Amino acid sequence: MAAIALLSLEIMRKFYYPLFFPLMVCLLAGGNIAHGQTPMSSSTDFQQYAIKLREMALLKIEPQVVTSGMRGDFRHYPWKRNVMTTVFWVGERPTFNNPVPNYKSSWDARWARNYGGSDTPDPAGRRNFIPKAFTPRQNPFYVALPYNDITRGRTKREASKVIPWFRAAFEKPGKSVLKGRWIAIRRGNRICYAQWEDCGPFRTDHYQYVFGPEYPRPNLNQGAGLDVSPAVRDYLGLKGKDYCDWKFVEFRDVPTGPWAQYGDNNTFVLQSRGANLFLLDRNNARGTR
Repeated sequence: MAAIALLSLEIMRKFYYPLFFPLMVCLLAGGNIAHGQTPMSSSTDFQQYAIKLREMALLKIEPQVVTSGMRGDFRHYPWKRNVMTTVFWVGERPTFNNPVPNYKSSWDARWARNYGGSDTPDPAGRRNFIPKAFTPRQNPFYVALPYNDITRGRTKREASKVIPWFRAAFEKPGKSVLKGRWIAIRRGNRICYAQWEDCGPFRTDHYQYVFGPEYPRPNLNQGAGLDVSPAVRDYLGLKGKDYCDWKFVEFRDVPTGPWAQYGDNNTFVLQSRGANLFLLDRNNARGTR
């Protein structure tokens, strides 16, 4: 009981100071404390009163608001600000600044074929965020970021430590937990949503930037750290190379929009077909291989 009394005094000192000083005066005076005009008859009475005061002190403590970081908390992932952003597309031919053709992606050896053709960036060949020549079989709102969790058919050693959703999304070694993840891209007062479908620009190992506080490293495109599709470009009104903010988002935080209309890999489309949302969140839906 003596220990409880001491703990009570410590709590009172921190959280209920107006009662702390009179109580200490009474203790120094010999252990008797007045409650109104009635003296305490024993140390037991004092201990009981101390416990009561402790409970009163606890009631005065303000409740604390804690951000859980659980699924669906839109604030969980921070914005990456002022990132140089470039445009790429399915079926893109190699150039000096982009020496790797985009007939295939880091996770899909038949990307252009599975998409339905070349996703031309020419405004004259596009309408309503898609090519005029065909309806894409995958989401036309896609991006590339400079990290790949797979190398030579194996999951990278650091992936489980650096990818925030790794434990929830991992299915088996060698299968990406990144493909199909949603991100928000912001320019000015407009925000676009897209799925992560390739790796780049230039690098596939910069997890310190993709998941951490580092900034993109220098490259041939002015340190570009984000590639976006023509659909994202058109929605945001980007002019070639441009600066954008971006962040990861959970699917439940993605509003409906033009990014919700097309694609066998599109979470919205698959959900409308009755697919299991839990499996979609694990990147285990049809079309993600």
